[in-house]
Amino acid sequence: MSNLITIERHILEQQKFFPEASGELTDLLNDVAFAAKLVRREVVRAGLVDILGFTGNINVQGEEVKKLDLFANEKIISAIGQHGRFAIMGSEENEGIIIPPKNETGNYALLFDPLDGSSNIDVNVSVGTIFSIYKLKGDDPCKASISDCLQHGYEQVAAGYVIYGSSVVMVYTTGHGVHGFTYDPTIGEFLLSHENITTPKSGKYYSINEGSYAQFNEGTKKYLDYIKEEDPATGRPYSTRYIGSLVADFHRNLLTGGVFVYPPTTKHLNGKLRLMYEANPLAFICEQAGGRATNGRTRILDIQPTELHQRTPLYIGSVDDVIIAEEFEQGIRP
Repeated sequence: MSNLITIERHILEQQKFFPEASGELTDLLNDVAFAAKLVRREVVRAGLVDILGFTGNINVQGEEVKKLDLFANEKIISAIGQHGRFAIMGSEENEGIIIPPKNETGNYALLFDPLDGSSNIDVNVSVGTIFSIYKLKGDDPCKASISDCLQHGYEQVAAGYVIYGSSVVMVYTTGHGVHGFTYDPTIGEFLLSHENITTPKSGKYYSINEGSYAQFNEGTKKYLDYIKEEDPATGRPYSTRYIGSLVADFHRNLLTGGVFVYPPTTKHLNGKLRLMYEANPLAFICEQAGGRATNGRTRILDIQPTELHQRTPLYIGSVDDVIIAEEFEQGIRP
């Protein structure tokens, strides 16, 4: 980070890829970075204030709401919505769409998971924020509707995530490579630390919740047996790395190589992860870094969403590793 390139400067430089750019997307990404700073401030001091534990409420996903979930959701909506650059927003914590107070100027839709992995926050495990940005279908922001949110993943104009761990890192793409920035609390800025991230074609790690093994289909069970076999020629067995925080697992595999698998189960036949808030943005990032993301049969970015909180299985990471997982899921491998 010797050149001290801030995320704001980097985003401005990315505008050269968009000759028609008005600077609006640059402002949007800066808004997201600012919101991440607010969430980061509370995450790192969560144990010092009354923000740990549950609120006593149940969200649209049927899950208990953590206090920090609620705080992160409110802060992001407030910090981003007040500028009027987004005409419409959708959050994993809200049942319906969110129309910011000043929607007369925004030409974009924002979808976000305010605090992914929040079940781990009470035990000081890394959590994150995931976001996705789409251009409105129409020209009138005042007519923005849910259809502007339910676009194919390949129509994203930007996506990213922030991981709150031993350091705070923001990773984003606008369709021209993937770049990571580490937060320097001494100056209050995200500084370029991972330029042009490229994920390895294959890795040595697999991330899956093996506690649900009994609920997996035969293809998933055979895949797990395969990657645990001893075979030096193919780099097996793989090592398991599963944090239970999607952002943290994905970030590690993006940098070091590997595969994250959240397959369908007998309890969640359509998968459990959210297409719009988790799978689509991470798939966009993964592909931009040279990786692959599917639901086991179809490219994630090609799925036509039908609802805000749609769920999907997810196979994401290094190309070779994802293809092998897909082959077992589809029964191609015996």
